[in-house]
Amino acid sequence: MSEKSYKVPTMAEKASAGEAPEVLFWVGCAGSFDDRYKAVTQAFVKILNVIGVDFAVLGEEETCTGDPARRAGNEFLFQMQAASNIQVLNGYHVKNIVTACPHCFNTLKNEYPALGGNYKVVHHSQFLQQLINEGRIVLKGGGGYKGKKITFHDSCFLGRANGVYEAPREVINALDMELVEMKRCKSKGLCCGAGGAQMFKEPEQGKKDINIERTEEALGTGAKTIAVGCPFCLTMMTDGIKNKEKEQDVQVLDIAELIAKDLNLS
Repeated sequence: MSEKSYKVPTMAEKASAGEAPEVLFWVGCAGSFDDRYKAVTQAFVKILNVIGVDFAVLGEEETCTGDPARRAGNEFLFQMQAASNIQVLNGYHVKNIVTACPHCFNTLKNEYPALGGNYKVVHHSQFLQQLINEGRIVLKGGGGYKGKKITFHDSCFLGRANGVYEAPREVINALDMELVEMKRCKSKGLCCGAGGAQMFKEPEQGKKDINIERTEEALGTGAKTIAVGCPFCLTMMTDGIKNKEKEQDVQVLDIAELIAKDLNLS
């Protein structure tokens, strides 16, 4: 599927046509502006297109959820961002949201209700798992991943904060890959080092950066693919692989990219 052949309708376009999409895809800042994570956005959109999911995005009406501002201690900015987004979402009578960012997922799901934003919010790994279970995504065994070793890095906001551990692993199992767990995984998983707005600053002085520690654990599994479900984690693990000069041997890929490659969409 070429980039020109897939469609990304906006909520404004849907509303003007008198339509209400099945789900709103919340793209997030990383999915919109980070060059590496744009590929994840495109992979997810291609999947939705090819299986016929009725979705839309906010486009230029979407702004940051305010998560980094709140984590960094700027509550005023967070509430300004949240109020603006909630006004837009409620204006479109949005009920269902899917996002590929655990930070957006956590904020929209757990923190917006207190400010008047009540939606059913799912992470894209949950959404993809559901589509596989319903038979809407039929995996083809493409991508050359069958039987290959893979490890999954649990995002803090997806795992410990929201208890989503099995959905991404079920997607990996559906791809018929050999999942090998890191010593610290699921509820005992180690942060990639980017949470709490640490993504946007240099780490404090210490013996070792957290992402290096986590990358060493991933490499210790012998897996040639590190799967993630978070833009922050993708960046930190990729930087860790570069630090270890393993770019030629080990890939860091999002769950959506794995499915897109299996379906020969990328």
